[in-house]
Amino acid sequence: MQKVESEADAEHWVMMLGIFPCSPIERAYFLGMTTKLILLGLTAASSVYAGEILMVLTNHEELGDTGKKTGFFLSEAAHPYAVFVEAGHEVVLASPKGGVAPVDPKSLKLEDEENKVFWEKFGNADKDSPAVSDTVPLEKIEVGEFDGVFFAGGHGTMWDLPDSKQVQNVIRETYESDKPVGAVCHGPAALVNVTLSNGKKLVDGKTVAVFTDAEEEAVGLTEVVPFLLQSTLEEAGAKAKVGENFSENAVRDGLLVTGQNPASAKKTGELFIEALQK
Repeated sequence: MQKVESEADAEHWVMMLGIFPCSPIERAYFLGMTTKLILLGLTAASSVYAGEILMVLTNHEELGDTGKKTGFFLSEAAHPYAVFVEAGHEVVLASPKGGVAPVDPKSLKLEDEENKVFWEKFGNADKDSPAVSDTVPLEKIEVGEFDGVFFAGGHGTMWDLPDSKQVQNVIRETYESDKPVGAVCHGPAALVNVTLSNGKKLVDGKTVAVFTDAEEEAVGLTEVVPFLLQSTLEEAGAKAKVGENFSENAVRDGLLVTGQNPASAKKTGELFIEALQK
């Protein structure tokens, strides 16, 4: 069968099908409308599937001993998510344990359109314990099925990502498969203990942008978090690119893409897509 690739081809096949309304005016109208429908179908069918991205959220909701709640920071998932979807990717949400991934209540700002879209798609309706209720446990993830992995931030990540063997395995396998690893704000806590197959720390010699020690001090949580992210990554050999407090700052170093804070989430997502399209 002849392949339909243009409006002329579409008109040809409408004619060949013998679908002719009675009057010339009806025939012309019908021909034009049918051609448009065929072309719309061709456009949809020819859309390029860009592949899947794995986005990892934290399961941790207790902010140290403060009695306050934390979790993942909504915009640090929602803004990259919007970038990924716009680029044609599907996004699968996972977490170390699977199931509930709590959102930091302070970040639940639904007047932000991208936050709203993400929350309406994935969030629950519990105002007292807002969360994404259904994430895939990392142990069930087939890393090879994804084009890259991205870690959303939020203070919760500081407790459950660094020592997770599943997190370390996912990052190592992704990176060593020549696929990008991204993280924003506190999300780079996932990188702290990742060692490559050659025995070298993944971040050793890499330039990164992460929630800075100065920003941690500014929000009054230096004594609450289990460690200071910037200092710990620098001790592991990373070179921190430090921006002004709470300003946009994201960096791509090869397959490693990182961003400093919520203001950097969208840019980090854009650099991640750039790394995918290398």
